[in-house]
Amino acid sequence: MISLMQSFRIRGGVHPDPKKTATTDLSIASDFPLPKKLYIPLQQHVGKPAEPVVRVGDYVYKGQLLAHSQGMISAPVHAPSSGVVTDIADYPAPHPSALPIRTVFMETDGKDAWQLLQTHTDPFALSAEEISLRVGAAGVVGMGGATFPAAVKLNLGRKNKISTLLINGGECEPYLTCDDRLMQESADGIIDGIRIMLHGMETPQAIVGIEDNKPAAFRAMKNAAADYRQIEVRQVPTHYPMGWDRQLIRYLTGKEVPADGRATDVGVLMHNVATAYAIHKAIRHNRPLVDRVVTIAGGAAGSPGNIWVPIGTLISELLDYCRVNRTRMARLVMGGPMMGDALPIAELPVVKATSGILALTQDEITRGSEQACIRCARCISACPAGLLPVDMANRIRSNQLESAVDIGLKDCISCGSCSYVCPSNIPLVHYFKYAAGELAARQQAQHKTEQTKKLIDERNKRIERIEKQKAEEAARELAAKVAKYTADQAEQVI
Repeated sequence: MISLMQSFRIRGGVHPDPKKTATTDLSIASDFPLPKKLYIPLQQHVGKPAEPVVRVGDYVYKGQLLAHSQGMISAPVHAPSSGVVTDIADYPAPHPSALPIRTVFMETDGKDAWQLLQTHTDPFALSAEEISLRVGAAGVVGMGGATFPAAVKLNLGRKNKISTLLINGGECEPYLTCDDRLMQESADGIIDGIRIMLHGMETPQAIVGIEDNKPAAFRAMKNAAADYRQIEVRQVPTHYPMGWDRQLIRYLTGKEVPADGRATDVGVLMHNVATAYAIHKAIRHNRPLVDRVVTIAGGAAGSPGNIWVPIGTLISELLDYCRVNRTRMARLVMGGPMMGDALPIAELPVVKATSGILALTQDEITRGSEQACIRCARCISACPAGLLPVDMANRIRSNQLESAVDIGLKDCISCGSCSYVCPSNIPLVHYFKYAAGELAARQQAQHKTEQTKKLIDERNKRIERIEKQKAEEAARELAAKVAKYTADQAEQVI
């Protein structure tokens, strides 16, 4: 038994101060005032952005389709409330760059009127394919931050004969408690969503992993799953980044995902608890994903909490609702402090991936000045992926990005554990994020160059083909003239 547990031991990671006490005992607020305007980005998932099916001036009901998915990896977008579409144009995205993305602008009418809903009392009478279709049509994506379309995962699970569905209830990031509260208050719905997913993937069992600093959520989920032998609810150690799929898979199943492989390679697939609840609402109540629970916390928040928020709500309105002192707020973060994104402005919309908004004070973000590396190797011990962070950072500093890739840059999950433990305050993860962005930009530039070269080659071939056709036509006309002239001469001789 001891050797078995040792084989499942946690690799790397850190123990940051959880900072969850401010919100973990507060019920989810559902009285957030409906915003007068909503800004709904058409890119809220990995894959191609959704394509609008509404026009400016259209009246839409809550839950009505605004934009349909495009391609295999995509998700549709629905109206978070009832009202009028006032514009479809570019608007800054909730990202550190705040680069504009195509967005549907809505003016709400205050009625919050749903479109006609058709409920399904027995989803288990539906086929597995029908479950995937309905989840896809509801626009459900991975709500732990990955935003991978849930229907695509269900199809992957069915095609790859998944043996175990893992449900991530870890919520290992400091400050965030939205999943914790959702498990405490909606455990029955989450378990129902898990059963629907098992049916949709034709998978025999599920394991729910919950960090042991959430005892109330563990009890609620355990009770809700008591009648379903195919669902096991287990506690896992409070250890960042326990929510990383490979870490959780290894701890709960003992299976190791290959470095260049996927979880499906070992017969496992993982979803977040909030995704399971969204699937429950989509299948049982025919409600697309138009809102989510968001944690608002941080030292500058006068009234921190967890709130049901319509997608498209401006973060600035959430800050006002939670009485955030803007003069104390030194950094605005979407997500957790370890892997979240620092936002440049608050006039950005909440999206399906927004698990938390942190209004952090200067004391909460201050680090010591950066010093030279003392070769202590703590970053190596903390890396859950078994990488060499400081060596990768040195290669990136020297602009040897490909060399950094050779030693595992693409396996880095940017969890920030290395930066957290570094006694020299070297912002290692910033180097990795920079390198990942630079490599992506170079790849795009190379793709653009190749596309341009391809277009030029096709143009040259087209010109060559036209010139050849002209020459052949001229030759045929000349031959016809010669033949006619020869025939005329022959008639004159006769």
